[in-house]
Amino acid sequence: MPSWWFIACVFFRAGWNVFDFLIVGITIAPFGEGASVLRALRILRALRLVSVVPSMRKVVDALLKAVPGMVSVLALLLLVFYVAAVMSTKLFGDAFPDWFGSIGASFYTLFQVMTLESWSMGIVRPVMEVYPQAWLFFIVFILLTTFAVLNLFIAIVVDAMSVTGHAEQEETRELVDNEHHEVMTEIRRLNDEVVALRRSLEKRC
Repeated sequence: MPSWWFIACVFFRAGWNVFDFLIVGITIAPFGEGASVLRALRILRALRLVSVVPSMRKVVDALLKAVPGMVSVLALLLLVFYVAAVMSTKLFGDAFPDWFGSIGASFYTLFQVMTLESWSMGIVRPVMEVYPQAWLFFIVFILLTTFAVLNLFIAIVVDAMSVTGHAEQEETRELVDNEHHEVMTEIRRLNDEVVALRRSLEKRC
């Protein structure tokens, strides 16, 4: 096998090296003037700091471990959004077509409501002028999304960070135990050698 092939295999085993290769390749490729946006991707190389700073690496590891749980919560959130979008389109679509005229418009309006950005004066109160009982729908929606489902994301991330911390503690404890066992074994061996040497000296005397 040629030496360059071996070097290439070793180089591309690291994910960050592949990432750098792609970014540099996009930068030097002759795509024309339209590739200036792609060349701006060089700034993504700053993400290598994640692999250098231990605290950042710990946070990223926890986030990656939390992805499966976050996907489940996201699916639940999308389900709640879909049900609420259908209901709001049927309830308020005729009077407020700009906000609730379609499922897509309702999704966007409900997203604004979920973020609590001008939800009361900007959306809910105008709707309540036509539908006085509309506050029930929006309050229940906010309680389900903003204060319940979204907090599940935080709980999952915190739990993942806790699991990561416990795993690191277990690894550290195992390393300490192994070193302690090796040290004690070496001490016993030296003690046996000293005892054997003392007995041999006693026999000679």
